[in-house]
Amino acid sequence: MAADGRSWGPLVGAVDQGTSSTRFLIFASNSAELLTYHQTEIHSVLPKEGWVEQDPMEILASVYECIEKAVANTRDLGIDVNDIKAIGITNQRETTVVWDKYTGEPLHNAIVWLDLRTAETVNRLIDSTPRKNKEHLKPLCGLPLATYFSAVKLRWLLDNSEKVALAVREGRAMFGTVDSWLLWNLTGGVKGGVHVTDVTNASRTMLLNIHTQQWDANLCKFFSLPMTILPEIRSSSEIYGYMVQGALKGLPISGCLGDQSAALVGQCCFTRGSAKNTYGTGCFLLYNTGTEPIPSEHGLLTTIAYKLGKDKPTFYALEGSVAIAGECVKWLRDNLGIIQKSSDIEALAATVTDTAGTHFVPAFSGLFAPYWESDARGIICGLTQFSTKAHIARAALEAVCFQTCEILEAMNKDSRIPLESLQVDGGMTQNNLLMQLQADLLGIQVVRPAMPETTALGVAMAAGAAEGVGVWSLDPADLTSITTDTFTPALSQDERDSRYGKWKYAVQKAMKWEGHTHKEPDSKPTDTVVKSLPAGIFIFTSAALLLVTTLCQR
Repeated sequence: MAADGRSWGPLVGAVDQGTSSTRFLIFASNSAELLTYHQTEIHSVLPKEGWVEQDPMEILASVYECIEKAVANTRDLGIDVNDIKAIGITNQRETTVVWDKYTGEPLHNAIVWLDLRTAETVNRLIDSTPRKNKEHLKPLCGLPLATYFSAVKLRWLLDNSEKVALAVREGRAMFGTVDSWLLWNLTGGVKGGVHVTDVTNASRTMLLNIHTQQWDANLCKFFSLPMTILPEIRSSSEIYGYMVQGALKGLPISGCLGDQSAALVGQCCFTRGSAKNTYGTGCFLLYNTGTEPIPSEHGLLTTIAYKLGKDKPTFYALEGSVAIAGECVKWLRDNLGIIQKSSDIEALAATVTDTAGTHFVPAFSGLFAPYWESDARGIICGLTQFSTKAHIARAALEAVCFQTCEILEAMNKDSRIPLESLQVDGGMTQNNLLMQLQADLLGIQVVRPAMPETTALGVAMAAGAAEGVGVWSLDPADLTSITTDTFTPALSQDERDSRYGKWKYAVQKAMKWEGHTHKEPDSKPTDTVVKSLPAGIFIFTSAALLLVTTLCQR
C-alpha cells in the first residue's frame, strides 16, 4: 500500500537495456500503470569508422544501479517492495557478447547491432553461397546475410580476436546476446548462473531455425561456429532463475523479450495483422503474421514475435528494420552542434514550413530494410544558398518518416492487407511534429499511446504472466484499455507521391559509396569531396562535415 493509502496490488519490474541507456521500471500488474523508474546512460566506444562497441561490465553495472535506485524510489513512495513479484528483461537485440565461463570476464567488448566491421565477413560469406546470394539462408532463419546479425559478429571475433578464439578452443567461451549476458550474471554468474536466451533474441542470430525454433546444425556449420557455446533456448515467459543479490534477491526472472518484440506485446498486438513501429536509436516496424512464418519477397525479415509460455504457440512477425532514427538526431546534436538537446529538434524544425528541397539520407551504418546495402553512406542533398540548419533538422525528421514509408510499402506488399493505421511507440514519438509528418507521409492515421513505455511494459506483462508467477493476465478481456493520441494526415496524395519520389531518388544517390573513389586530375584531396559529387550533395567525409558544419551556423 502506498503512502496515500492506495493499494497497487502485485507489481512487476522490467529491465530495459537499450543501445543508449538502461532503465528499470516498476509497473502495477492490475492497471499497467508505471509507478517509478530509474535510468542511466550507456556509453558507446567507436574504435574505428563504422565500429560500435560497448563494455559488457558497464551494461551489467548499469542494470544493478537502476534496480537499486528504482527500488529506493518505490520505498520513498511508501510502496512495499515485497509487492514486486517478478522481473522481466528486454534488451537491444543482435549485440554480441562473448565471455569466460570460469572467470565471468568478457573476452571482448560487446559488438553493437549497428556495427559495420563485419562487411568483409558478410561479403566473403555471400561469395561462398552457390549463387552468391545474400538471401541464401532466409528459408531457414528468415534473415539475409548482413552486418546486422549476431552470427557474423561472432564469426568476426573468432577470426580477429585470438583471446576469443583461444577460449572457444579451450571450451571456456560462452556466447550470448545482451539478455543472455544479463541473465547469466543476475542468476549467479560463475556460481551457477543460467546460460539461456528466449526465442525472440535467438531468432536474431542467424543460427536459429525459425521452423523448429532450435539452433540449427547446418546454420552453425555455414558460419563454422561451435554449438557448444550457444545458450539454451526458452520461451519468452517462464521462470529462468532467481536474482542472487541486491534489493530484489530471491525474485524470479520470468520474462525475456528482444526490445521490438516486447514493444509488440506492450502494444497488445496479439492478433494477426496488428502492427507497431518503434522509434528509438533505430526504427523497427513489426507486423504480427500469426503462428506461421511468412517469407518476405520485398526486403523484410521473417522473425519470431513472441512465445508467451513453454506450452504456448509461437507467433511470428514480418519486420522492417531501420538502422538510424533517433541516432540521426543525436548526430546533429553531437557532431554538428546545431541543437543542444535532442528534444530541441522539434522547435528548430518547426521554424520552417518545409525542407526547401533538402533531403537527408542517414545511412551511417549502410541501409537496412528493404535494401540491405552495407556500402551505402549518408548524404544531405538538394542544398542551396537558401538552406539553413532548420531545413536540415526538418529533413532529418522527414528521413525517419520516409524510411518508415519504405518499410510499410514493403509490408503491405508482403501481407497483401494494407494497414489502415499505425501504432507507434518509443522516445521519438514524444515529438508531435515528427508524428504529424509521419501521418502526412504515410497517408494513414498514426496512433500513439499516452504511456510511451510500451517496451518495458511488454516484458513486464510476460514476466507477470509466467507460470509460477501468475500476477498478470494476458486474456484480452482483462487487458487494460490504452489511452491514445491520434495524428491524421493533412497532405494531398499528389504532394505525398511527389515528396516520396524525391526521397527515393536521394536514396539511390546514397548507394555504393564505400570503396568508391573519383578523383579529378590535379585536384586537391579536399576538393575531391565536393567536385566528385552532383550539385548540392554531401557525403559524410571529414571535409564535407566541415562544410555542412559551416552551413549549420546559419
